[in-house]
Amino acid sequence: MLRRPDFALAACAALVLAACQPRPEPEPDQPEAPVYTPSALDFLPADWADLPGWGEADLTPALAAFRRSCARIANRADDEPLSARAPWAGRIGDWRPACDTALFVGEDPAEIRTFFEHVFTPARARSLDPETGETGLTGRLTGYYEPFVEVRDMPGGEFTQPLRRRPDDLVTVDLGLFDPDLSGHRIVGEVENGRLVLYKDRAEIEAENAGEIFAWGRPIDVFFLQIQGSGRLVFPDGHQERAAFAAHNGLPYRSIGRELIQRGELEAHAASKAGIEAWLNENGPEATAELFAVNPRYVFFQTQELSDPDLGPNGSSGVALTPMASIAVDPAHHAHGVPVWMEASALPELGDWAGLVITQDAGGAITGPLRADFFWGWGETAERRAGSTRGDAGWTLLLPHTVVARLFAAQDPV
Repeated sequence: MLRRPDFALAACAALVLAACQPRPEPEPDQPEAPVYTPSALDFLPADWADLPGWGEADLTPALAAFRRSCARIANRADDEPLSARAPWAGRIGDWRPACDTALFVGEDPAEIRTFFEHVFTPARARSLDPETGETGLTGRLTGYYEPFVEVRDMPGGEFTQPLRRRPDDLVTVDLGLFDPDLSGHRIVGEVENGRLVLYKDRAEIEAENAGEIFAWGRPIDVFFLQIQGSGRLVFPDGHQERAAFAAHNGLPYRSIGRELIQRGELEAHAASKAGIEAWLNENGPEATAELFAVNPRYVFFQTQELSDPDLGPNGSSGVALTPMASIAVDPAHHAHGVPVWMEASALPELGDWAGLVITQDAGGAITGPLRADFFWGWGETAERRAGSTRGDAGWTLLLPHTVVARLFAAQDPV
């Protein structure tokens, strides 16, 4: 059956799939330099003295994270944009001097600080509505983490919820292969009778047993693992593997916590993982299945060896995440690998906080020009902090001098 397609995108992809096999299209001609156009993200001049706490902050984790992002651009051409969807970020050639210099920075905190000040210029980010002219200097900050999840090889007792690999019939279409204007846009579905339709929802996946099962966990643990996108699986013999994000079914995410609040089952302050788990334990398996089905989004995983336990999972940029030095952003507005001096209000257990982070990940709920998800790491402390991270944050981006000069030369005076 045809499931409520996003008509324009699904039709486009279906026609292409029906006509021929997907093939890469030639790269479009690129202009000599990125062109600034008014968008939802704007910039203001800033100075190092404008960054509260800059002189005392520990920049070592951010430097390590930045180096990992640099490794991803080492073989890219200098004239290639850092991000086709965020042309304000400049080209690979703008960033290469900073990346090359980063390789030779030592461990001395003063040397690390001097490096960032030497190769970058700060620029304050603000949201901008091109139609109304309204602006804002802060955005919403939430947190995420990598959970530890106890699992079994076979179902039994509490361990009744399967973890599944990506099904063979799930199709992800990169629309940028067919139209450069759609670069960065992807749709997910399956082919039925030569037509691309939306993929199965959560209930259908469970009913049809779609995707190979590779482990079994507690229902609430597996559900929250799907929300976080990756986690560390702990088997009875003590060995660990990483369950890394492989794909999702393309359907929208719906919060079960918000659902319980709307039903009057939980107060807003109690709609945490612990509060939801207590409700599920009280109401039993049937209520659990019914509540989970409210969220049609389903995440599939791949297993990976935990080669370096001191690093997080790979973000959408392809590099391992660094605790308290990596953030997820909206790729419609931001490029990956950009340092951001973030001033956050009321972080759990830390209070008002400022530090340097690198844009290295994305998330389905992370949308907007000043919207970020803060990677806390793994373990109980990270879980506790991530679940309580709800606040405002200001952004100052650290950009190569050439990028900043081009931005402010093109923008209207402020």
